Amino acid sequence: MSEILSEVQKTGMPKAVPYIIGNEAAERFSFYGIRSIMSTFLVAQFFNPSMNPMLQNVAEAKSNEMVHLFVTLAYFMPLVGGIMADWFFGKYKVILVVSIFYALGNLILALSTHNFSLFTVGLVVIAAAAGGIKSCVSANVGDQFDKSNKHLLSKMYGWFYFTINTGSIVSTMLIPIVYNKYGPELAFGIPGVLMCAATIIFWMGRKKYVRVAPSGFKRENFMVISFYAIRQLFRKKDGRAFWERLGAEKNFSAKSIDGVQAVYRILMIFAFTPIFWALWDQNLAEWVLQAKKLDLNLFGYTLFAEQIQTFNPIFLVSMIPVMTYAVFPLLEKMGITPTPLRKIGAGLFLMGLTFVIIALIQENIDHGGHPSVWWQILAYLILAIAEILVSITCLEYAYTHSPKSMKSTMSALYLLGISFGNYFVSLVNKSIANNGFFAKFTGAKYYWLFIGIITAFFVLYIFVAKRLPEKSYVGLEDSETEPA
Repeated sequence: MSEILSEVQKTGMPKAVPYIIGNEAAERFSFYGIRSIMSTFLVAQFFNPSMNPMLQNVAEAKSNEMVHLFVTLAYFMPLVGGIMADWFFGKYKVILVVSIFYALGNLILALSTHNFSLFTVGLVVIAAAAGGIKSCVSANVGDQFDKSNKHLLSKMYGWFYFTINTGSIVSTMLIPIVYNKYGPELAFGIPGVLMCAATIIFWMGRKKYVRVAPSGFKRENFMVISFYAIRQLFRKKDGRAFWERLGAEKNFSAKSIDGVQAVYRILMIFAFTPIFWALWDQNLAEWVLQAKKLDLNLFGYTLFAEQIQTFNPIFLVSMIPVMTYAVFPLLEKMGITPTPLRKIGAGLFLMGLTFVIIALIQENIDHGGHPSVWWQILAYLILAIAEILVSITCLEYAYTHSPKSMKSTMSALYLLGISFGNYFVSLVNKSIANNGFFAKFTGAKYYWLFIGIITAFFVLYIFVAKRLPEKSYVGLEDSETEPA
């Protein structure tokens, strides 16, 4: 009887979910609170404190470079955190330990607002710690589900995103006010308090988590099998299929090889995400600096430039239920199935459209105009829809299309795309600051450059996505021999 009941679909969420969501909401408050003021703070405090108009373009480029390098590290470290969680320590221990370092980094930041070198150290500690958490959190959510409630997983990822963006809304509204009225010390200190709260909330749920044990380092992992697969490319064919030859010669199990093939199927999609995030992350850097040149009056109230980015999480919170319960079901009724691959493609297209709006705003500014902030708000609306289509879908896709022992690592590989995208943007801004190759791409030309790049990626994506098979691993029984 108990076996029969175990197969019945559950209607409630796992008990650990509130602690995971509470922890992530507080951590996102901290991360986005810092990012909300970083661009303008770096310009005003370190790169152009005298506000010399002749130095402004270079100062903004230096600020953008540093912000994107911060994000580059924050989204590179999930690869390390994911491996530590999957192979050695498990997700719970990794999240708890790096959360403590995260809070320490916040303390360094709050105490070094007049010391560029120490401030940079604080940013490095925060980026490394935040990265160590990122790959584990979304996979930890998925671990709480099994066959009986896997039908709730898609909605759970939607509500997971909904909740953490609520924390982002509060921080991006509050921290700029504190920064402009009370100074950077308190503005950078409050996120530290929230990070301490995030750590405590996560620890409180320690007895309720479903913990997937680390698999340990094994010969049949992704890197080892990939190494031998590359060697096979240079050997003579013997009539057997490529992966069949690999398994026969090196004694890799069929399940291990299937896991590696799953990784490469996912990576073919994730290869298109760096350019998406290269554009997306500019809303927390370049767009903030652009906002300082706009008419910021809304209904008789003048906002701070750093507060405009709040519209992104506001629109996310508003549009997630609309997309989940209205748009997607409507498309189903119309005979258009919103598959993960179709959602990602639509998100790439909308991101390009968003930047067309931003480029047109910048052209107005370049010609001496003072456009209304409403145009940038429109761009944020489209940006939010694009993010829903790409980010939520990819988080779910990484979990459902990878074997159990690689959940955190696959999430890390997705986040690595964000790192690569931001690193590219940092290189462009470094070139501008140093009068290099991209120096001519200033003003509106800067945004049109990225529009051209994402257009090329979108066209290529259309051809690749059609040829990709899909295979979900949710509900499958994974053995201890799966690759990590």
